Amino acid sequence: MPLLAALGSAKGIQVHRAFGLGLATGAVAFAGTLYWISEVMMTYGGLAWPTALAVNALLVSYLAIFVGLFAVMVTYGTSISVTVGLVTTSAAWVVSEFGRGYLFGGFPWAFLGYSQVEVLPVAQLASVFGVYGISFLIVLVNGALASIAVRADRRRLTTGGIVLGIAVLIACWGQWRLSQNTLVNEGEPVRVAMIQGNVAQDQKHDPSFQTSILDTYLSASRSAAADGAKLLIWPESALPLPFDQDVGAAVAIRNLAKETGSHILFGSEESEETEGFHYYNSAFHVGPTGIDRPTYRKIHLVPFGEYVPFRRLLFFADKLVESVPDFSPGTETITFSMNGHRFSSAICYEVVYPSLVRSAVLAGSELLTTITNDAWFGRTSAPHQHFSQAAMRAIEQGRYLVRAANTGISGVVDPYGRVLAQTELFENTRVVADVRWINVKTVYGWTGDLFVYLCLMLMICVLLFGVRASW
Repeated sequence: MPLLAALGSAKGIQVHRAFGLGLATGAVAFAGTLYWISEVMMTYGGLAWPTALAVNALLVSYLAIFVGLFAVMVTYGTSISVTVGLVTTSAAWVVSEFGRGYLFGGFPWAFLGYSQVEVLPVAQLASVFGVYGISFLIVLVNGALASIAVRADRRRLTTGGIVLGIAVLIACWGQWRLSQNTLVNEGEPVRVAMIQGNVAQDQKHDPSFQTSILDTYLSASRSAAADGAKLLIWPESALPLPFDQDVGAAVAIRNLAKETGSHILFGSEESEETEGFHYYNSAFHVGPTGIDRPTYRKIHLVPFGEYVPFRRLLFFADKLVESVPDFSPGTETITFSMNGHRFSSAICYEVVYPSLVRSAVLAGSELLTTITNDAWFGRTSAPHQHFSQAAMRAIEQGRYLVRAANTGISGVVDPYGRVLAQTELFENTRVVADVRWINVKTVYGWTGDLFVYLCLMLMICVLLFGVRASW
């Protein structure tokens, strides 16, 4: 709202000034939201604090550019009328978020719409337009308030009243959708278990902890299976050694599946030597027959965690560059089969990509799972941010979402975004819950990012009109 008020109060604001205001706003926002990246780089990347801050500052500056570009788009779209200006401003924000999520691999972390994930009546809008629709609504409301703050004339007050009325109607519709609660009665029930091993990051790949880590997961899984769980979910990188190289772990996991009659989903590294040597961050599925099902290879890798973007340019962060291996990205969306049903898994940071989760639903997924290792984050806001963003995928796709995290937060989210179970950080525990297979699609499940593309088309027209008018 302060940014919009500043842009609206300056009549005929120059493009470079608008960009500067947006850049400053973005820098403050992302520095506050992503402060934890510096700590991760110091603790696990071996960087001194000045270098860690510099690398984080580069990322923050890059992300802030998108807010700067948003501010530039606003200057071209608000000159027609107050109402049209509010719509184009909201569309511009959606376009900036979409671009941030795709350019150079994308970093779609902390979209504005995620701020409403716990405001469930408003969050239901994601089932129609995705998280982008909620971002649009937030900017629309903030734009109306900013417009009134700049000059509270009759026309602006009327427009603001209409916008707030729309927001109230959306919230009422969302509350009605929650009260209908129809999706929770869809499909067959299945009992699932999330195993949270709470393995310290410096122990995960230490061979001396290999036996104790495996025993932790095997013991908790047997206990969960005794409680009736038929799908046992372990976190990302649950095994110290790659599954395809650890014969002992492979035998133990297959025997567990046979003994308990359960399906086991777990994360592990995978190696392959085809046209060179490749490492993948993968999700494996072992069924009760002990036969490995298709393996899902992570498609969206974590920058500075699984690869270093612009590696050659970051010569000053040599310790980080040397310590981060280059994983290869997967190329195909995979769903796993269980008793005539299908489920999918997003690995770690992938769950913040709406289109990736939707592609799994289009491939037949009736249950969303996500496995992650959030030990990197420590006791910061990052695990909470990560969990909240995962919860939005459940609303968008109208599916139960089950999340297993090494150090937390593990939990279950229903198709309306209600958190049914949630663990604390850094505890060795397990969660057993009943969920359902759902094959009904939401509006967003059918249309995907059509709303975003409409916003993009609108902004292209606005920019062409604005640039031509300025000539």
